[in-house]
Amino acid sequence: MAATTEHADVETSSAGYARRFAGPVGEWFLDVQAHTTLELLGPWPAASVLDVGGGHGQLTGPLIEAGYDVTVFGSAEACRARVSSWVERGRARFRSGDLLALPYPEAAFDVCLAYRLLPHVARWTSLVLELCRVAKRAVLVDYPTRRSVNAISGPLFRLKQSVEGDTRPFTVFGDAQIESAFRASGYRVTARRPQFVLPMALHRALRLAPLARGLESGAASLGLRRLFGSPVILRLERDAGP
Repeated sequence: MAATTEHADVETSSAGYARRFAGPVGEWFLDVQAHTTLELLGPWPAASVLDVGGGHGQLTGPLIEAGYDVTVFGSAEACRARVSSWVERGRARFRSGDLLALPYPEAAFDVCLAYRLLPHVARWTSLVLELCRVAKRAVLVDYPTRRSVNAISGPLFRLKQSVEGDTRPFTVFGDAQIESAFRASGYRVTARRPQFVLPMALHRALRLAPLARGLESGAASLGLRRLFGSPVILRLERDAGP
């Protein structure tokens, strides 16, 4: 792999990464993510969706079952493994190449997704440019926000690493930082959905899905998720202008 090419999704497409979402707590994480994503995609039923870095397969099944036309794009052919069953049955497509130079014309897809990707891409603003270029209507991304316990991600990294084993360093973003990058490409925020108040690593360490759901439900009822939840799923739409 060339040193100048981004391959952050190779790790998230691996079997080892998938094990982080095994068991009841992991399944709950994915249910929350899928439910939120489908809600945000509601304005565009049966839309064409490009899932950039989506070789983790976390959204492939839910998107297909909801009637979306899904293409998964990875930085390497190895990223195909976890979505191959859908591809081989003709229910989705897969293509690999440069994440920062997507091989598609402008506005080729109704919606572009990029989950588990931005925090691990060094040239993330270039990725934002590409997502905006190939999306016709909207872009959905997720990211860890500084408006959360991720603000002290340095001290918490050892806890996360002890639970997950192969954790990589990641970038924690200010909300304005993300919004500004998209605004430069003519996109504006139309929905913001924080997911969890407590660190996901803590929920994994406890391994008690009912407790995790209860804690998060209580935090949400107090308004804490809206204020401090992370990671955030952000929906941005192409600005039609004045």
